[in-house]
Amino acid sequence: MRSVCGQAELDELLAEREKINAKLQGILDAQTDPWGIKVITVEVKHIDLPQEMQRAMARQAEAERERRAKIINAEGEYQAAQRLAEASAMISTHPVALQLRYLQTLTEMAAENNSTTIFPLPVDLLSPFLSPPAKSSEEEPPGQA
Repeated sequence: MRSVCGQAELDELLAEREKINAKLQGILDAQTDPWGIKVITVEVKHIDLPQEMQRAMARQAEAERERRAKIINAEGEYQAAQRLAEASAMISTHPVALQLRYLQTLTEMAAENNSTTIFPLPVDLLSPFLSPPAKSSEEEPPGQA
C-alpha cells in the first residue's frame, strides 16, 4: 500500500482515490488469487500528512483561489468596458439618446434626498462660449493706430 501511495503525487492521492483503490485492488488480487482468496473492496480512507505538507497545500490552494478570483474580476471588468463602449457608440450616433440619458440622470438626482442639486448644462448650450471668437477684418491688430 505504501509503495502505491508513494508512487502517486499528493494531488493525485487526494483527488483520484478511486484510481488508487483500483490499483491496490489489482495488486491484492494478484497476490491472493493463488490462495483462492478474493478481496472484495479496498479503500483508502485517510492519509496522514506532515504539518509542513498540510501548510504547503493550504498555501497552494489559497493561491489558486486568488488566481481564480482575479480572473473572474478581470473578466467582469472587461465585459463592463465592452458595455460602456457599446453605450458610448450608441449615444454618439444618436443625439436624442444623450438627451434621454440627461433626463434620466436628472430624475435619479431628484429621487435622492440631497440638500444641494447641481444641474449640468447641456453641452450644446455652451458650445458658442467654447469656440474662439471670430476675427473681423475691420479690426486692427493691437498696437497699430
